[in-house]
Order: sequence, then C-alpha cells, then structure tokens
Amino acid sequence: MAAPLSDGDRRKQISVRGIAGLGDVAEVRKSFNRHLHFTLVKDRNVATPRDYYFALAHTVRDHLVGRWIRTQQHYYERDPKRIYYLSLEFYMGRTLQNTMVNLGLQNACDEAIYQLGLDLEELEEIEEDAGLGNGGLGRLAACFLDSMATLGLAAYGYGIRYEFGIFNQKIVDGWQVEEADDWLRYGNPWEKARPEYMLPVHFYGRVEHTADGVKWIDTQVVLAMPYDTPVPGYKNNTVNTMRLWSAKAPNDFNLQEFNMGDYIEAVLDRNLAENISRVLYPNDNFFEGKELRLKQEYFVVAATLQDIIRRFKSSKFGCRDPVRTCFETFPDKVAIQLNDTHPALSIPELMRILVDVEKVDWDKAWEITKRTCAYTNHTVLPEALERWPVSMFEKLLPRHLEIIYALNQMHLDRVAALYPGDIDRLRRMSVIEEGDCKRINMAHLCVIGSHAVNGVARIHSDIVKNSVFKDFYELEPEKFQNKTNGITPRRWLLLCNPGLADIIAEKIGEGFITDLSQLKKLLEFIDNETFIRDVAKVKQENKLKFAAYLEEHYKVKINPMSMFDVQVKRIHEYKRQLLNCLHAITLYNRIRCNPSKSFVPRTIMIGGKAAPGYHMAKMIIKLITSVGEVINNDPYVGDKLKVIFLENYRVSLAEKVIPAADLSQQISTAGTEASGTGNMKFMVNGALTIGTMDGANVEMAEEAGEENLFIFGMRVEDVEALDRKGYNAREFYERLPELRQAIDQITSGFFSPRDPGCFKDVVNMLMYHDRFKVFADYEAYIKCQGQVDQLFMDPREWTRKVIRNIACSGKFSSDRTITEYAREIWGVEPSATAIPPPNLPRN
Repeated sequence: MAAPLSDGDRRKQISVRGIAGLGDVAEVRKSFNRHLHFTLVKDRNVATPRDYYFALAHTVRDHLVGRWIRTQQHYYERDPKRIYYLSLEFYMGRTLQNTMVNLGLQNACDEAIYQLGLDLEELEEIEEDAGLGNGGLGRLAACFLDSMATLGLAAYGYGIRYEFGIFNQKIVDGWQVEEADDWLRYGNPWEKARPEYMLPVHFYGRVEHTADGVKWIDTQVVLAMPYDTPVPGYKNNTVNTMRLWSAKAPNDFNLQEFNMGDYIEAVLDRNLAENISRVLYPNDNFFEGKELRLKQEYFVVAATLQDIIRRFKSSKFGCRDPVRTCFETFPDKVAIQLNDTHPALSIPELMRILVDVEKVDWDKAWEITKRTCAYTNHTVLPEALERWPVSMFEKLLPRHLEIIYALNQMHLDRVAALYPGDIDRLRRMSVIEEGDCKRINMAHLCVIGSHAVNGVARIHSDIVKNSVFKDFYELEPEKFQNKTNGITPRRWLLLCNPGLADIIAEKIGEGFITDLSQLKKLLEFIDNETFIRDVAKVKQENKLKFAAYLEEHYKVKINPMSMFDVQVKRIHEYKRQLLNCLHAITLYNRIRCNPSKSFVPRTIMIGGKAAPGYHMAKMIIKLITSVGEVINNDPYVGDKLKVIFLENYRVSLAEKVIPAADLSQQISTAGTEASGTGNMKFMVNGALTIGTMDGANVEMAEEAGEENLFIFGMRVEDVEALDRKGYNAREFYERLPELRQAIDQITSGFFSPRDPGCFKDVVNMLMYHDRFKVFADYEAYIKCQGQVDQLFMDPREWTRKVIRNIACSGKFSSDRTITEYAREIWGVEPSATAIPPPNLPRN
C-alpha cells in the first residue's frame, strides 16, 4: 500500500474530487459509526478491516437509495422509452470507489475515514471484484451502464447473478491453475434481492396445437429471483438498475419423487435447477455448445421479457386504463439491445409471448419484434459463432424451435423471391444449417430478427458488411451500422488516475469528465514545459506506486525507471502474446550478445487468463513464465530487461497497471480484434500504443495521427493477399536469423531445461498451422520496437506524444458511443438535465 498522505498533501488533493464540506464529513463519520456499531453489536467486540469496509459501503449506499427511488419514480411518472441492455456478462469490478466518485462523495469519505484513523485505500482493497464477465464484452456492458445513467437514459441492464464469476488465476510452477471465485462469500452490500418480482421460467415439455392456439405444456419450471444493483450516473442524481437473475427451484420441484418416498433425494435435486446460475462459462471468443449454457441463455431471456412486458403493461401513459393491452406501441416504449448472440432467444421468445400468450397476429408480432430488437456483433472468428444443435433445442425449447423454423421459412421465401434459382444463397443465408448435425445459426437469427445490426469499430463493421453477413447486407443494407466502442472516463480516468485527472482539470476545467471531446483543449499545452513536466511526473508516480504494489503482492522487484511495456488481455492466439514473447527473447539475445552496450531498460508485463480448456493459451502462459524465469535470473541482464507475468488480471488490477504503463501492446493480426477497449484505456492514461491496423487502433491512429502511434505490420488487405498466396512460416524462419535463434532456443529446451520438449506444441503450431501469422509480422514488429526505444530515450518528445494522444482520445468515451446508440438505434435523446436530489421537492 502507498504511504498515507500527509495532512498538507490531503488538503491539496481536492481538485477533481471536489472540496469536502465539514458538514458532509461529519455526516459520513456519524453514519459510518452507526453502521459499524450495528455490525459489532450483532457479532463481536473487535472490528476487523472487513467490518470497516462494510460500514463504509453501507454509508455510501445510504446516499444512493433516495436517488434510486426517486429516479425510478421519475421514470414511472414520465413513462419514457426504456432501454433494455441484455447481456450474459457484466464485468463490473469493484463498486465502492465508483459510487463515491459518481456521487461526489470521495473527498468527504476520504477525510472522514482519515479522521477515524483509517486508510480509505486499504478499505477499498477489501472489496471483491464482481467478475461476472470474461473480458471486453462484459466490461463494455459495465461501461455502457455507467454512460446510460450519466446520460439520463431510462436504461436497465439484465443478466445472470452467477454465484461464481470468472475463476481466480494462480500461477503454480509457471502454469495457470484455476480457483473458484466465491465472490459472494462475505455478502454483497450493493445488491437488493427482490423476491416480490420472482418469475417462472419453463424448460422441456411438449407443444400442443389446439383450436384456441398453441400450448407449451408439461414443462419443468425454474424460478428466477431478481437481485437489483444501483447504477449511479455522474453527479446527475440518476440511479438506474442492473437486474441480475438467480435460479431457484420451486418448492414442489420433483414432487413425484416426494410421493415415491424419496424426500431427501428430491430436496437434493433442487440443485439441478439452481445450477443454472451457478457459474460463468469462462470462454472468451469461443463457443462451447453445452446444454447448461443454452439453459442460461434462455433463463435470462425468459425472465427479462416477462419483466419488460409487466413494466410495459403497468406504466402510466396518459390514459386511464390500469394496464396496456395493445402491443402496437411496444417498440415506441421498449428497445432491446442484444449484446452478441448470447441473448438471441429474445427474438423467438418475444414472438412466443406475442402470438401464443397475447394472441397478436403472427405478421404483426414479427413487425413488433423486429422494431424492438437490435443486435451487436462482437467477433468475426468462426469458432466464436453460436451454432446450437437442433436436437438440443427440440428437447429443451420445443416451441422455440417451431417458431425459428417458421421465421426461417418466411425469410427464405423472401430471399428466393428476390434471387430465383440461387440455391447456394438460400443455403448460406438460412438460420438452419444442414449437415450431419443440423444447427441453428444464432447470428443469422439475430440479423433477421433485428432492425439494426452493428459492429464495434469501423474496420469491424466493414468486415461484417463485406464478409461475415455479406448476403444479408445486400438484402437490407439500411440495417447495418457502426458503433465504435468506448470506455467510461469516470472509472478509467477519474477513479484510476486521479493525479492525471487533476492536472488536466487545472488546465481545462472539469467539463471533460462528461464530455471527453474537451480533451482536445490540451493540444494548446503540448509545448508547455510545466505541463510536460507535470504529465511526466504523474506517470512516474504511478509507476513507483505500481512497482511497490508488485513488490508487496508478488515479491518481484522491478526498475521503476525502466519502460513499462504492458500487454494485458485474455490469452488467445489471435491476440498474439507469442509475438510479444518473441520480442522479449530477441532483446535478451541482443543483451547477451553485447552486454556492455547501452540498452533502453524495459519491464515487459503480460497478464491475462486462459480459458481452462484452451490448451494452446495455457502453453503460451507457461512459455511466458519460463522465458521470464531465464531472463530475470541472468546476471548479464541485470536491470536492463525483466519479463513479468501479471497473475489474476482483472478489473481492479487493470485500474492499477494501466495508469503506470508507458507502452500499450495491441498487436492482434489485422482483421481479428473486433475493437478492443484496453487500447482506449491506455491511450487516455498516457501510454503510447504499439499496434497493428486492427479494431479501434485504426480510429485511434486517425484521431491522434498515425505518426503518434507505433503502427506496424500487415493491414487487412495484406493478410488476405498472404492467405491467397499461402502463408509459409518456414520462409520467415529461414530468412530471419534472430527469429530462427529464438525459435531454436524454445525448441531445444533453453527455456525449459527440466523438460526440453515442453513447448513442441507451440513451435509446431507456429511453424505449420498458425492462423494468425506471427512470423509474418515479426520483422516489422522488432523494427518498430526499435523506434519505441529511440523515442523513449528522449523523455520530452515522448511526453509530447503522450499529451497529443491524451488530447485526441475524446472520441473513445462510452458517452459518445451510447449517444450514437440512443439516437441511431433506440430512437431516444440523451438528457443533460439532472433529476432533483432527494432533499429537494420533486418538480
């Protein structure tokens, strides 16, 4: 932990956090002591640090509740169009500090806690991350919730309350070992169970076609229990809701067995139903067609749609009817955004409710469904696309299968009419894929059932239109849009880098916090020596703090004057951590070859989790740790080079490492990373980027000027040309001596002396079936890294480029992204007007 601030330093640290009024501080202290007292009265005499954390969390939560109730009341009275963001992942991280920032309470809490002889930062470290996501997709959902609340949209996040989130990663002997993430062990002060809104979800059963419509009968029922978490906007008194569903067995679950006398067995079987919300599937960009996962997808969709329709029917809308019965206006009052295909069952489920339950005419129901739903595509990797076996659907969701068949028939009839005789086009565009195992293509279902389809960066949206959904784009070009991803500047600047936020606010005021485009004003200060010095000083302080953290928690000592070269993201072949690793080996060989030559010292940090079943990703981790083992213990190398694997990378660790980074590695093969958002976090926090022209890197280079990033390697066109020609890794291996030396060292066991054959699978992949063409970009990458070294030796020039990057990062706020979704997909207008706070009258 960093040393507590002196009184003088505390008084200075006021700019962006706001000045704490004495009244606020006294109130926080009083509330804190009251909460602490009731915690201890119940249990013990002596308070633990965790008791202090809970007392503070409850104190801060008290400030949310009035605003939360008032916001929901405000929506009920005004009946705005509501936005429903459906996602199987919400990677929220910690909540305490974010809530204090957004409510403007951070200074009051800091001062109150200090007066009580405690350290706020130590209390913040006690909170568990809510790790209900794998990576980019789940973290994007979390940023979007923050922006939707800050923009005053009547928005709701809907997902699953996983009992176990993304696993905790331990590194044992250089290998990843997974440990269950029991994040609810001590309770969660930020959620409120709402048993009064519990809803039934049906599975299995059979379909009966009767005179008065279709009936889905003899189903198994699981109950969905909602847990609500408040989502505060930034200083606008808006508090939205994230509602996560937990699975509960009904009390008559397996009653047949009760009656057969096996009461104990029947009660134990309740676990089978409750397993639905037990654990997050730990795959990123990979489809695993397990029945439990399909159950999770239907569970969240079925519960959410019932909730949406209940709210639609019961809301005031300028007439005296107690309930709405006509669904004509449904798309004017409801927008459903599908975060990837995981909630795709919303489309057939909404059709089922409208047609079977509400007795809406089929064609009318289809029009309503399409106008309501919109789909965000997150990946072009074929192994990530969801393709469910028809046989699984037949058993689990028989009525939905019928509906999908009918929708597909309608769709194919239309295509056949427009392209007579084009049988291959019908095959390509069908929702049902024929073959040994008939499958349902969920992406095709999403495209035909939505009024808008978007990619998440311009280059990705172009690939979506010109390749992945080319046929669909030709059919309905107006459906396809781009919405470049963004990140919330509250968490990713204000909260994680207060030092940088302060010096920015000193120069341009605080408007950038809710309008990040104002960072452009920093261009005036690009040659201002004081500002250059301040930016460099903040970075150095962040590096020292992170170095201290690494020493305390991981027992590794690093040189804080070295370049912090960072690649943190999920471990995947397409993200090419192996390319980074080859650069580390190449640097090592150069140092060994010429130990007396002066080198730019580097600390290469690589972090990220591998899916437990992804063998190659786990081997990549083992290679990185093995290379680190050799380099870090070689006396010839000393302080010049270190390779550190950052264990258990997660949101709370990202908040520490990103502000400390000098160099951000974004080196995926062009055309594979849909957008990336880590790239944006590094940019706004004053790291320079080394990267390929992939995902949002393209737009970052466009905003800041390509000369202010270190861009290297093949473009999408080059990758396609190389595919046509045929990629031959051996060609590069033979031609590039430094590459050959590195590969030969890996092969020979130089980095794994106790198991020389350890990395044969990795080398075999790189040499003979590397889909991501690591060797093809090696030479350009090494050369580009040389330019990084050159610039780093000129700190003033480096920092000027840093300032230019920060100044040009404004586009990458999720506020801008959400404003575009609101206007161009959902048909709502963001509002800058704050709701009156709870202590003022409502109107």
